[in-house]
Parts: sequence; structure tokens; C-alpha cells
Amino acid sequence: MPEPRVVAALLLLVAPLFFSSNLIIGRAAADTVEPAALAFWRWFLAFLILLPFTAFALRRHWPDIIALGWRLWFAGCLGMVICGVGIYVALDHTTATNGTLIYTTSPVIIVALEALFRGVQPTKRQLFGMLLAFTGVAIIVLRGDVNRLIEFRFNIGDLGIALGAIAWAIYSVLLRRDEFARLPTLVSFAAIAGAGAILLAPMMVAEAVTAQRIPDTTEAWGSIIGVALISSVLAFSCFQYGIKILGPSVASAFMYLLPVYGVGLAVVFLNEQIETYHWAGFACVAAGLVLSTFRAGKPARRLQPVR
Repeated sequence: MPEPRVVAALLLLVAPLFFSSNLIIGRAAADTVEPAALAFWRWFLAFLILLPFTAFALRRHWPDIIALGWRLWFAGCLGMVICGVGIYVALDHTTATNGTLIYTTSPVIIVALEALFRGVQPTKRQLFGMLLAFTGVAIIVLRGDVNRLIEFRFNIGDLGIALGAIAWAIYSVLLRRDEFARLPTLVSFAAIAGAGAILLAPMMVAEAVTAQRIPDTTEAWGSIIGVALISSVLAFSCFQYGIKILGPSVASAFMYLLPVYGVGLAVVFLNEQIETYHWAGFACVAAGLVLSTFRAGKPARRLQPVR
């Protein structure tokens, strides 16, 4: 049986690939599905997909789920509302370059939150690795041209992406709490997805009334199902298991692979070319991940909180 830390590391390697699919599938759905409708159906269907695998466990752990109280709804608001419909709306007002660069600050925010509220102090090696990985991301999104920083402009969409990055960081740290950690990964995820869908339902209804448009085409529902299965169930399940085993600081470092996979998907599906700056960015991201998550060939152990 593989060591849990090895399994967690392998799952975290593919999680950003599943998350990256949200950009391609989500963009395809933008012309046919409104943001709140996309977010609601994404998480409602994700809950339904998980239900056959978690129904008995949900019933068995129901007292623990009820005991979560406001934390369950808070997690649903952070992960499914703000990081769902909030991000979809924000992307209508900013560029992919700005959005990627801003959103990949979430691992740094997670390290800061863990240090402030849980006493988990990162090592110098981990900090350097995260800086190196972020540098790789910057090389990719800026296309190897530092002068592009001069053209970098903030707008309301950028602020929305920044809010999403903060929400994702808080969500990641929240999942490490004992109340969530004692639940099986899929049970915890199903409960949060269900809570998120309930919170999104009124927004979806209000949007349908005002926009007078609901998903009614094969293309729209194909996009919704793709986002629900790949970008939600597979992505979040892998990520939450990684958080449970390795901790949020280590798990979040793998999110630097988002633009790496994004470029790969663009090459496969959009016939784009890989440039020299892509390889330079890949090298920095890979080196940063090794430094921030591995030690002597094994995933780095999470430091004990300072008492």
C-alpha cells in the first residue's frame, strides 16, 4: 500500500490540471450560461455525483457534519460562492494574465495565515521554493518580458480575483481544522459542496429572473457537466486529500502548476506553440515545488504548531 504522503503528492500533481480545465470549459460556457447559474449547477451536480459514493458515510458522520455549524456554511461561501461565481464575474472585467498572476498569490497568503493563526512557521527553504515557483508563474504569464509589468493595470476585476485568492487561502486553512480533518475527504467535500449549492440557489434564481436566460442547449449543459465533474469533483477531492495529509501550506504550493498546465492545455486544444519562456517558467516552477514540498526525496513534514 503506497505511503499516504506519496499518494497525496501524486494527487496534488494532477489537481492543478483538473483546476486548469475550468478555464477552458468555463470560457466555452460563458456565452451560454450566466455566472451564478454556472456556479450553482456546477456544485449541485458535483454533490449529486458524489452522493452515491458518500451517502452511507454522510449518514454515519451526520452528527459531526451538524457539529460543523457555521464553519460548513463559511467553507461553502468561500470555496463555492466567492471562488465560484465571484471568479466568473471577475474574469469578465480583467485579463487572464492579471487573473493568473494575482490568484497565484494564494499560497503566500496561506503561509501567512498559518503563521498568524496556527503558529506554523515556514522554513527558509520553503519560502525560497515558493518564491522561485511564483517567479516561474510570472515568467509564463508575462511571456518572459519584464516590460509587460509596466502595462499591468488594476481594475474591479483584479480586485475580484484578489478577493478570490484570499477566500481560497482561508478555505484551505479552514479545512485543516480538526472539525473537518476528522471527516473522510469525500464526506467533507460533499457536505461543503451541498452547502455551497444551497447558498448559490437564491443567486441563480435572481439571476435567471433578471437576465431571463437559463441553460437550455446541449453545449451549455455539456460545459456545466464538464466543470462539475473535472473542475469540481476531481480537482477539489484531490486538493482536499492533499490538505488533509500534507497540510495547506504544502498543498497550496502545487497550485503554482496552474499556468504550467494551462499552457499545456492551450497547446493541445488551441494549437498554441511552446516558447522559450515557457520552458524557463516550467523549470522555475518544478524547482520551486521540489524545494518547498520535498526533503531528501520525501514530502516535507508539516512543522508542529508553536504552543
